[in-house]
Amino acid sequence: TRPNLTYEFLGITKVWRWTKERMQKAYEAGQIIQPRPGAVPRYKRYLDEQRGKPIGDVWTDIFPLNSQARERLGYPTQKPEELLERIIHLSTKEGDVVMDPFAGCGTAIAAAQKLGRGWIGIDITHLSIALQKYRLRDMFDLKPGTDYEVIGEPKDTGGARELARDDRYQFQWWALSLIEAKPVGGDSGSKTGRKGADRGIDGVINFVESGGKAGRVLVQVKSGKVSSRDIRDLKGAVEREQAALGVFITLENPTREMETEAVSAGFYESATWGRFPKMQLLTIEALLSGTTVKMPRSAGTFKTAERIKSPKDTQPGLPGLTP
Repeated sequence: TRPNLTYEFLGITKVWRWTKERMQKAYEAGQIIQPRPGAVPRYKRYLDEQRGKPIGDVWTDIFPLNSQARERLGYPTQKPEELLERIIHLSTKEGDVVMDPFAGCGTAIAAAQKLGRGWIGIDITHLSIALQKYRLRDMFDLKPGTDYEVIGEPKDTGGARELARDDRYQFQWWALSLIEAKPVGGDSGSKTGRKGADRGIDGVINFVESGGKAGRVLVQVKSGKVSSRDIRDLKGAVEREQAALGVFITLENPTREMETEAVSAGFYESATWGRFPKMQLLTIEALLSGTTVKMPRSAGTFKTAERIKSPKDTQPGLPGLTP
């Protein structure tokens, strides 16, 4: 028994741990509660005031991405965004710069952008860089050349020719990214590609007609000499695969015979979207100038990253993406 700590508080008389003055101050601060009348008052603990349990180096509370995950974009080595957010949050502070030299589909740079960090993303393939650009656009409405810089992509036909000479698969993937066509065949994490099951088709764009009917646009890319035979081959592939349209992307200017062959294919008639040339020739020069494929509205050939609800709360990233 300690007389200086024995007193009545909230109707209960006993030996308390604190003096009456300290008890009263704690009660007024919301740190003392009485569960019910007549019950012994208790000390109220707030989680944000506790030291907590230090996080270990084995994290089992963040699960790998499964096939149904909303954030899954289809990239083979994609990591959970929550994982990268935790790593960046623990190791950096707002305004720091995060660099990912194996950026893949851009999870690290997306997490850095969300947390108000600057970022630099680097990857070996133009397909990877394209996926990162789509992700930054879909999540944060960021545009290359305005909100961040892309280093290493062709800016004109001269750069396109150089890329085609250095690596034809990287040229192919870069050209497909200009119209957001998904490559057919090859590994998104590899420098090399291959012709897919569609036999000669390099890329595809999906769209949806009325009633939910799926449609496809087949894409072929050529960086060398071209002729009307290439257009006939693409027409044959479109018919064989029962696709709606064919798009031929060429680094060289098409010949008059190629244009005549394309026009002879006629039109694709869509009850929902209207009329479109069935066979379209697009040069790299035209695509770099803003020309687009004339087709029904795309249904999202690539899975769209979930948009951040409050983009104003995020800050622009620092330079930029480097293939």
